[in-house]
Amino acid sequence: MKILVIRRDNIGDLVCSTPLIRALRQQLPDANIQALVTHYNAEVLARNPDLDVVYSYQKAKHRGPGEGRFGIYWDRLKTILALRQAHFDWVLLPGGAQASSLRFARMIAPQRVLVRDDQDKVAGPHEVEQCCHLLVRMGLSYAAPAPVVVPDPQLSAVFHQQCVAHLGFVPTRLIGVHISARKVSQRWPAERFAGFIRHVTQSPGTACLLFWAPGSADDPKHPGDDEKAAAVMAATGSAPVVPLPTQGLDKLIAGLSLCHSVLCADGGAMHLAAALGKPMVCLFGDSDPERWGPWAVPHRIAQSPQRHVEDLALDAILSRWTALASDSHG
Repeated sequence: MKILVIRRDNIGDLVCSTPLIRALRQQLPDANIQALVTHYNAEVLARNPDLDVVYSYQKAKHRGPGEGRFGIYWDRLKTILALRQAHFDWVLLPGGAQASSLRFARMIAPQRVLVRDDQDKVAGPHEVEQCCHLLVRMGLSYAAPAPVVVPDPQLSAVFHQQCVAHLGFVPTRLIGVHISARKVSQRWPAERFAGFIRHVTQSPGTACLLFWAPGSADDPKHPGDDEKAAAVMAATGSAPVVPLPTQGLDKLIAGLSLCHSVLCADGGAMHLAAALGKPMVCLFGDSDPERWGPWAVPHRIAQSPQRHVEDLALDAILSRWTALASDSHG
């Protein structure tokens, strides 16, 4: 059997589709399972043991300097032709009936196309549950295992060496603190991140890895958090903190893989950390934790009645962090 999974949206959405891919591999060990994703998020599936092939294509809006639309669309056409010649039995669209995904499916021309829709809500409210309900519609058993993301081991080793060199000691516990968030409602102030870091690094041997999207906040195309990161670093004083701007998704995954636990907002980094098995406290703004919370990993959700992360006090986050630590140790 040959199966193609198409998921062309955000990082977190793709991470939430990896349990479906894992369940397919577990139930169909001899199947040829492939995926089609975008260049932007293809690193999520790099080294995934459940996939035979990963195809990716460039979205025109993500093209870099010197990349023309004609070349992008020509490469995309060649990818579609290669997939069409593979003669898939199934094409699965766990992201639902997105126009572009449906267009890809029609051009690839498999025997069957299975699109996630309202009938999959019977499995539960979470994105993972609804993605995995496609198994039932294929005639397989329902399962919703943990998500899977595999870091680049060489890059992880390099980052570990850099951490030790920066700190001047080998930390017994590394806590990841990710300060960037795409949605305004998910952004926590710099001074509270700094307060969190000062508190948790009071424990001997503990240090923090500070993650953020690099770039200036006023960059119209790719706004980043360089200024916010500088403010956090300045406010942490002598606390042991290693700055780690993540210019690429491979670097974010490798850095998160070194952490014992994580503080972050709802978003791609949160789902990556969950797929790496990291306990975490998650800052939720105007999004639904029942649908988008971390899957299959110990966690605590912090969300204000106003559904804005800026309303969350530092003490509230520290109390959840203490509860999470108690669970992890117990």
